Amino acid sequence: MYSQLALEEFLKGNYSKAIEYYTKAIQLNPLDVAAYLGRGLAYDDLEQYDKAISDYTVAIKLNPDYADTYTGRGTAYSKLGQYDKAISDLTKAIKLNPDDAEVYNNRGLAYSGLGQYDKALSDYTKAIKLDPDYADAYNNRGIAYSDLGQYDKAISDLTKAIKLNPDDAAAYNNRGNVYLYFKQNNKAISDYTKAIQLNPNDAHAYYNRGVAYRDLDQYEKAISDLTKAIKLNPDYAKAYYNRGIAYNKSGNTIKACKDWKKAYSLGYVDAKELLDRFCK
Repeated sequence: MYSQLALEEFLKGNYSKAIEYYTKAIQLNPLDVAAYLGRGLAYDDLEQYDKAISDYTVAIKLNPDYADTYTGRGTAYSKLGQYDKAISDLTKAIKLNPDDAEVYNNRGLAYSGLGQYDKALSDYTKAIKLDPDYADAYNNRGIAYSDLGQYDKAISDLTKAIKLNPDDAAAYNNRGNVYLYFKQNNKAISDYTKAIQLNPNDAHAYYNRGVAYRDLDQYEKAISDLTKAIKLNPDYAKAYYNRGIAYNKSGNTIKACKDWKKAYSLGYVDAKELLDRFCK
């Protein structure tokens, strides 16, 4: 009964309530693998990854041949930046279920986290072969290609991701970054604008668009976007640094120096050079 109630709450997105019911199910049956897995997934969605890992670990001890528990734990490890552990678990999940595209995609993310982009590309490609409409895998492969400097392939994959999922703000933001690298600022701004429309709380998209505007000498727009990024993330050191450059370029050295001091206080060491040059 409690497991069914927990599942219903989980599917509604009521993760805390789901955890309550899964906990009651576990109290009644401490050997209920599905309840540990379900509670782990709920903790995962609440970004309580240590608790999720604990539940997945119990589930694995109870049933070492259940691929989903390795997938859950591996993905949680990856989100904590423990990529070696993530790869170990996700590799085990693949051995148990070699046709799960999502697991290849998730292992690719872990390899990317370690900078092992060739292995990441192999996994993303495998995920795409298993599921040719897997938008996230195209997005992630596009990022990997970009990190390897293969920008044409990156744009191709990110464009495919957008076609498959036109509401994916991250894919627009990522393609915008590639366009910005190529100095195609107007195309970049168009993508960042779409990303912001889809996710108005994405500080990175505002930051990126601000930098693109700054490089076009549109300083008022740059300052506006970088200010928005800072409001969304008050510790965004690079946003202070680049807003300082925009202020300085527009003739407001006082505000520029204030921003560079803030950036430096947040650990952005590049600000020191500008502070020494303009703010004596």
